Amino acid sequence: MSRPPLPPFDAETAAAKVRMAEGAWNGRDPARVALAYTPDSQWRNRAERFAGREAIEAFLTRKWAREHDYRLIKELWAFRDARIAVRFAYEFRDDAGAWFRAYGNENWEFAADGRMARRIASINDLAISEQDRLFRWPLGVRPEGHPGLSDLGL
Repeated sequence: MSRPPLPPFDAETAAAKVRMAEGAWNGRDPARVALAYTPDSQWRNRAERFAGREAIEAFLTRKWAREHDYRLIKELWAFRDARIAVRFAYEFRDDAGAWFRAYGNENWEFAADGRMARRIASINDLAISEQDRLFRWPLGVRPEGHPGLSDLGL
């Protein structure tokens, strides 16, 4: 099963891959998101390490059960051959109603079929007030024309 765009990436296909990933994550469907990864995909997320689609789906299920009103923006940072680097920010509230903005960087490596074989994510959380939120579109995919990270000064 192929997941275009395929490596090697150019500026246009790398940016398209980033936007597709952002849209899928904003959909918050762990089973659907997991299909974008190879069956043996290797992940490091913060201090957690795991591999495989089943583990990815379990991780995302846990994540989105505790991160309510999740909205994410990803931005292409660099690319070369089958690798893409992104920076991102997402906002969410916890069970107590406190708001956070998480900032991070991801390094992605893709298989020839366009599925991600490796994802390395470094993430930091910042408590924010509800008034400081910047990501206010309706839940789901970020609308076309909504400012990106650079436009928002993040």
